[in-house]
Amino acid sequence: MTEANLGAFEERIGHRFADRDLLTRALTHKSYSHEAKDELIRDNETFEFLGDAVLGFVMGDLLFRRFPTLDEGALSKIKAYLVSATSLAAKARDYGMGEVIYLGVGEEKSGGRRKDSLLANLFEAMIAAVYLDGGIDPARRLIESSFAADVDRIDADDLLFHDYKTALQERAQGQGLPLPEYNVIGEVGPDHEKRFIVEVKIGSRTARGEGSSKKEAQQEAAKHALRESSG
Repeated sequence: MTEANLGAFEERIGHRFADRDLLTRALTHKSYSHEAKDELIRDNETFEFLGDAVLGFVMGDLLFRRFPTLDEGALSKIKAYLVSATSLAAKARDYGMGEVIYLGVGEEKSGGRRKDSLLANLFEAMIAAVYLDGGIDPARRLIESSFAADVDRIDADDLLFHDYKTALQERAQGQGLPLPEYNVIGEVGPDHEKRFIVEVKIGSRTARGEGSSKKEAQQEAAKHALRESSG
């Protein structure tokens, strides 16, 4: 990795490292350190642990202040949605993290730079590196800027918030209808950015939803079914 590439990456995440070793470690996957067989090259696994804790604290604080009228259950659902592996992987892609990570040959050949799990862990490791380098303030700025648009889209009055499948099932039972049936009816996009299209059938009604995972698509389908039945 050249100095120019690292510098450009720092510009993208909005943090200039005082200690570049922290940045290098955050970008070092275990496959790379294992193949290097050099005890001086340390991977980012423990950074993932710390980054997860920092992310959880900052997001909890942000949501608590942003939505003071919501109860614990609603806040927990919102937080879980925002910091899901799919969401974190998308943030990592936005910053081009997959392009700068150090991978072993085997992981590189298996498409590691595009794997959601690897990218989600990398995003957490980067949060830890920023925190260790500059403290909580720059880590908070990175997190808040990364999730600003997502938080702005949240409808605090939507009491169902992302638990639409349960709500739809309860409505079906209350109306004496059979339980909702979900079927994947289509897949679009390349493997690393695949989108699923799901149809839900409840009684004589159907609705569709799309998402980056089957579960997400099911939730979207259930949401549309609820809204259509309430219209």
